[in-house]
Amino acid sequence: MGRILAIDYGQKRVGIAVTDDLQIIANGLCTVASKDIFDFLATYLSKEKVDIFVVGQAKRLDNTLSPASTYIEPFVKKLSNLYPAIPIVRIDERYTSKMAFQTMIDAGISKKARQNKALVDTISATILLQSYMESRDIKNTVI
Repeated sequence: MGRILAIDYGQKRVGIAVTDDLQIIANGLCTVASKDIFDFLATYLSKEKVDIFVVGQAKRLDNTLSPASTYIEPFVKKLSNLYPAIPIVRIDERYTSKMAFQTMIDAGISKKARQNKALVDTISATILLQSYMESRDIKNTVI
C-alpha cells in the first residue's frame, strides 16, 4: 500500500502532507516554493509509493470556484498529465488556513512563530489530508 499525498497549492508556496504507508496517520511533510513543486514531486515519488494525490479546491462561500482556481487548476492538469496512474481527489479547502492558524494558537505556538506562512501551509495540507481520510472512512463504514 502506498501513501496518500496532500497538496495545498498556493501562488508562492505549496504545503505538503502525507500519510504513513498504511494510510492511517496524516502528517505535515514540508512546504516548497510553487516553482519547485514538480521537482520536489519527482524526487519524492522516486523514493516513495503514492496511491492518491489530494489537492485542495478553492471555493467561495456560494460553492463557486474562487479566483485562486485560476492558478490551481493548471497545476492540477499538469499533475494529472505527469502522473496519470495516480488518481487526484479534490477536497474543498475553504477555511483550512483559518483552521491551521487556530490549531497553532491551540498548540501554544508563539505569535512570532504563527507568522510563519510556510508552517500555516503545511498544517493546511495536513487538514486537507485528514478531511479526505475522514470522508473516506465514513463512506467505508457499514451501519
